[in-house]
Amino acid sequence: MSMKIGGADEYNSEINVTPMVDVMLVLLIIFMIVTPLLQQGVSVNLPRDMRSPDQDDEIAKDTSVIVAIPDNSNFYIGKDQYPLPALGEKISKLMENKTPDKRIVYIKSGVDVDYGKVVEAIDVIRKQDIDKIGLVADKKKGDTPAQQ
Repeated sequence: MSMKIGGADEYNSEINVTPMVDVMLVLLIIFMIVTPLLQQGVSVNLPRDMRSPDQDDEIAKDTSVIVAIPDNSNFYIGKDQYPLPALGEKISKLMENKTPDKRIVYIKSGVDVDYGKVVEAIDVIRKQDIDKIGLVADKKKGDTPAQQ
């Protein structure tokens, strides 16, 4: 009589969950690391508008220039902070190769930012020969055209 070494001849029909859990944990870690990197610019607590106009699709593009003003003393383009005088130089460099109809600067200002700071930023932008300035606001959740 001979002994069989190495297990039975039959197939194992039980599910081995360990490799699946390992793969899921690796994917979870990858998504946890990559998700914060997807955010563009600086987080700003935007005011909510009363009537929601159609959103300009240019805001979401990588080539658009967005000035973020999260508080009264900081001005950002992307994730880089600039003092108010240097803001104009940076915007001028970003707008060099754009056609006149694409020379738009968007301003994202926080709820608690003084009106005067936003006007100062607009003045600096206008001195760079930019006439189109967009003010960004959050849409109210649940707005429908009938509610407006």
